[in-house]
Amino acid sequence: MLTSVMLRSQSDRPRLAIIAHDGKKADLVAFATFNRSRLAQYELIATGATGDLLRDKVGLEVEGVTAGPHGGDVQIASRVVEGDVDAVIFLVDPLDKHPHDPDIQTLLRICNVRNVPLATNIATADVLISSPLLQELRPAS
Repeated sequence: MLTSVMLRSQSDRPRLAIIAHDGKKADLVAFATFNRSRLAQYELIATGATGDLLRDKVGLEVEGVTAGPHGGDVQIASRVVEGDVDAVIFLVDPLDKHPHDPDIQTLLRICNVRNVPLATNIATADVLISSPLLQELRPAS
């Protein structure tokens, strides 16, 4: 149940990790552009080129980590374990092979183990960022 998720970020804003495979980056830019004002309500963290696109093409403030194939997926998984990520959008390209697939599977598994909301396509990403539940889970200021 989503209501059992506890925010542990130092901020009063939920922390959202965003990752997109190369084949989904154009979809991500379109999604983020359309939802720019809503995404600006979150603390954003993103892997390599995904973060660059969100900053440069959409104008969002984003904390960047290493590119996914170079360990960024694992960095975000670690933050999920530590309670520093409240939800994840990972736009997966299911039709392409990824040499770092074990890292991807680790992140997906950790989100499920830690009960962290995870969207792997645009439709669920829309539902996730629109949910009042994430906003209601903000710690008292």
